[in-house]
Amino acid sequence: MLKMAKCKQFAYCIVLFLHLIGSSMAARTTPDEDVLEWVKKDNRRFLHADIRVGDLNSTIKFYTESLGMKLLSQKDFPEQKYSKAIVGFGPQDTHFVLELTYIYGVDKYDIGTGFGHFGIATQDIYTVVENIRAKGGVITREPGPIAEGGSTIFAFVQDPNGYSFELLQRPPTPEPLCQILLNVLDLDRAIEFYEMALGMNLLQKYDNPQEQFSMAMVGYGSNLTQTTVLELRYNYNVTEYTKGDGYAQVAIGTDDVYKSAAAVKLVTKELGGQIILPPVSFPTTNIKITSFVDPDGWKTDLVDNEDYLKQLQKKE
Repeated sequence: MLKMAKCKQFAYCIVLFLHLIGSSMAARTTPDEDVLEWVKKDNRRFLHADIRVGDLNSTIKFYTESLGMKLLSQKDFPEQKYSKAIVGFGPQDTHFVLELTYIYGVDKYDIGTGFGHFGIATQDIYTVVENIRAKGGVITREPGPIAEGGSTIFAFVQDPNGYSFELLQRPPTPEPLCQILLNVLDLDRAIEFYEMALGMNLLQKYDNPQEQFSMAMVGYGSNLTQTTVLELRYNYNVTEYTKGDGYAQVAIGTDDVYKSAAAVKLVTKELGGQIILPPVSFPTTNIKITSFVDPDGWKTDLVDNEDYLKQLQKKE
């Protein structure tokens, strides 16, 4: 009887153990599925792109006087030997902006071949270009249609550091700083990554065999003329790009950096890329953040929305 009781107890323990193992596996599987669905519903927007510049004052002057941006903030950090400025077309709490960093003693950066350009939407591209020309700016493509008979009017200009800006003739838009072009080696993989890991929508995709490239626009919302987008470009037969040290990363707001990081981690297992900064709250700013690189090595910061707004309010 004692042996039988022990056998029954052992069998019960085995069943309980298997049940717990199954529950544990389900707990790991279900949240994974849930977090990828949650990403699609998260409250996200592009916050800022970070670039390094060799002359902060001349860069600010170009962005404000030639491109029409506003200087939103500027601060020097002598102990850390760098200065930072924020420029954009509207307040940081509602607009995508550029964060400019000047490191003491560094007057030039290598932009590399991977970063393409920023895009700016304007209602009067010809006036903007003439204003840039009058102030000694560099026009690398005069305003004109994208192709003979085309309706899209665009131009290209360069800032004092060599960063390229595409000017796009468009009706009024809530987000004039509207594009970041990044070159990628596998367009379909890049699209899938940003859809799954960041909950972006594929807003446009097209192939241009004559010019030997394919392009995709991904972002939040449903209309690429009303929001900031990532412009992912695949150039035929190109197998390698250099990142340089100028363009740093883009920051995107999220309601939960922990769930966001979990979703990114899942997707990187399948498509590549990696988390390079697990979720953390910086004591100096009290902002929760996580960082990752995509399959092509492009860095993104995911920033807590509530913390970000609180920090902006402190600066006011």
